[in-house]
Formats: sequence, structure tokens, C-alpha cells
Amino acid sequence: MATKLTERQQQILALIRDEIRRTGFPPTRAEIARSLGFKSANAAEDHLKALARKGAIELTAGASRGIRLITPPSLGSEAASPSSPALSVIDRLLLPIVGRVAAGSPILAAEHIEREIGVEPSLFSQTPDYLLKVRGLSMRDAGILDGDLLAVRKSAEARNGQIVVARLGDDVTVKRLLRTGKRLELLPENPDFSPIVVGDQDDFSLEGIAVGLIRTTPLH
Repeated sequence: MATKLTERQQQILALIRDEIRRTGFPPTRAEIARSLGFKSANAAEDHLKALARKGAIELTAGASRGIRLITPPSLGSEAASPSSPALSVIDRLLLPIVGRVAAGSPILAAEHIEREIGVEPSLFSQTPDYLLKVRGLSMRDAGILDGDLLAVRKSAEARNGQIVVARLGDDVTVKRLLRTGKRLELLPENPDFSPIVVGDQDDFSLEGIAVGLIRTTPLH
């Protein structure tokens, strides 16, 4: 990275990398402030803006987790050269991109796959099985925007609070899973959308767990 970072900026960058490795998603401003002892999330925001100006990260306005590393988490603060092993085509994962899913059909059916792309494995906390094209803004405040590619690991089980791909009736949706006793909810990350309560009689199944994100649209 050409521009030198302050010690505090290096700490924040390391925190972002660690959180992406651990959960697949960047921390919120509040989580950064809490981890590093800032008095408010605004202090974290000021440091993030400085990191963005120096080219270390990109920020998405209005999203609490809208932070994207310019270099993969595994590369540290050093820029990777085209010949770096981390960027070797041989080492890349070939993942299918799943578009709109027809009602009642398997999510990885051939008709749903738009194309396949090679991606760097270290971008994700766990190895994904496919990329799902996000539709809508119900997960905006988790940094997941319309048109993004959500990296998904196939799983029929998920921990409370994880972001999941779920099938409910004829729809496939991305939401945060919340279990409270026997009550099951799918929570949006946008106050304009309402939680979905899953009833005992509903046709519900988990398709997978979100393990990362690829932004496909330019930042404004």
C-alpha cells in the first residue's frame, strides 16, 4: 500500500480482516468502537473514512457493515503482485452464480446458473459452494446490496444470528436467522422491511449459510 497508515489505522484494518476471516462479514462502526475503546461510533467512522482516502478500504454509504477491503484479508497490508500464489488461477475456486430461483426447484439446478467465475478462496471465512445474486435491499444494513454476489456454503443447519439463504414456500430469501425458544424468525437488516415469522405449517428449509460477499456494482 503506497500511503503509510497510522498505528491506529493499522489496528482498525487488522480488526476488519480478522472479523471477515471469522464471520465472513466486516464489523459495524459500533463494534469497531467497542473493540478499540472509542467513545462513540463516530470516532470509528472518522478512521474508516481516513482508511478509504488512503485506498485501504471502500465504504458503502448508509450500510452499517458497508466496508470492503481493497486487498484480500490474507494478504495483510502488502499489495499482491500478479505472480503472487494467492492470485494464481490454479488456486482459484470456480463457483456457479445462481440467479432467480424457480419455485420448488433445486437452487443449483442448471437453469438457475447464469455462469461460473473463479474467485480467490482467502476472501471467505469458509469455502463457499455457490454465489447467489442478491435481489432487493432487505439486507442493506448488513452491507448486502441489490446485485451483490453472496457467497453461500450449503447447509441445512445454522446457528442463531447467522445470515442464511432460506426457502419459504415458493421464495428463496437472504435473512438473519433468529430462534427464540420454538419461535423461528427471518430478520431483515433494513427497517423498511418486516421480520418473517415462520409457522409450523410453513414450507421452510435452510439452503445455506452466508460466508462472504462480492460487490459487483461501483461505489458512488
